[in-house]
Amino acid sequence: MEFEIASGFIRSVLEREFMQFAIITGVLVGLLAPMIGSFVVIKRLSLIADTLSHFSLAGLSIGLFFLNILGLPIQDPLYIGMLFAVIGALLIEALRSYYKNYKEISMPIVISLGTALSALFISLSGGFSTEIYNYLFGSILTVGRNFVYIISITTAVILLLILIFYRQIVIISFDESYARLLGIRVNLFQFFSTIILGIVISLAIETVGVLLVSSLMIIPVAAAMKIGRSFKSTLLIAILFSETSVLVGIYLSFILGWPSGATIVLFNLFILGGVVVFRRMFFKRRLEKKQQESQAI
Repeated sequence: MEFEIASGFIRSVLEREFMQFAIITGVLVGLLAPMIGSFVVIKRLSLIADTLSHFSLAGLSIGLFFLNILGLPIQDPLYIGMLFAVIGALLIEALRSYYKNYKEISMPIVISLGTALSALFISLSGGFSTEIYNYLFGSILTVGRNFVYIISITTAVILLLILIFYRQIVIISFDESYARLLGIRVNLFQFFSTIILGIVISLAIETVGVLLVSSLMIIPVAAAMKIGRSFKSTLLIAILFSETSVLVGIYLSFILGWPSGATIVLFNLFILGGVVVFRRMFFKRRLEKKQQESQAI
């Protein structure tokens, strides 16, 4: 029975274009989200993903208003969502510079603005619809060819930038003051990193939705931090956890009929729970072994 289900899933992936798009999108988002999330966690900005996803929703709802109510020829509201995510990221940086001693209040301000705009334009667009629901909770099985092109190009560009500027990005993430002493142009790197962060978050919305996108970026990193011995190993483990949760999530949502975004995040949490339990058992056995060795002496 299980073999038949697995073979049916593989056959669907091979035969149906939408399944191929879903797998490609999932793999690319599973790579990008924890990679960017690792730097976000180091800078202690874990809530920024949630903030920008809500601000991106404002752009998506405005795009739907322009498309459905005003009848403007907008190809895809996602592009407006991406623009708003970038604007939100730059707005956070501006507020963090303005409130130098209270930088954390920048995110509640931006998320409040994004939520208010979202509520307003969702109401003006006629209330909740299937499109809004998909943006809130994600619908990876409905992504199209154009989106695959966009996320493929975005992934290639971001990977190239990280490979070229990996050392500078890591130094800035850990210690901005030290980076300035080394002559690194911190403000310029911050500017482009906020733009990249906004773009990645808006693209990840198609996978797990506005309400869950921060989970895809942060949870694999949180689990990997308990295992990795260095930043690089933590990054690789986080990507492994993320890719596993995406692929298993798509598989489970296919055979069980569950929402893909929620299933991916739940499996992410399952991995995190497994890591916590494993570490507890490992350290407990290690402590017991040390106690037995000390008693033998």
